[in-house]
Amino acid sequence: MRKTSNRLMTRQQLLDLYFMEARAKLIDLGAFMDRVERATGDEDFRMKGFRTALAELNKTGTDRAERVLLALSDLSTEPIAAATTKAACGAYPGTK
Repeated sequence: MRKTSNRLMTRQQLLDLYFMEARAKLIDLGAFMDRVERATGDEDFRMKGFRTALAELNKTGTDRAERVLLALSDLSTEPIAAATTKAACGAYPGTK
């Protein structure tokens, strides 16, 4: 097992290591948004949550991932009486 250093990487090192991966993800997101835009029909709550989460990425701070997750999450604390679907859909239908 290789021992890793506890020192933090510099911004330059982080950019060198992760920029191309992040760039590819941005292009994928742009392509997804283009496909949704070209499609017919109304957008549902998932796109609303997606756009809210996307806006969080342009804000300052070091908690963007948390804010993106929260933008797509159900923050209610009261349990529901019965599940309405069999699977998660990735965004909360009650997104404001």
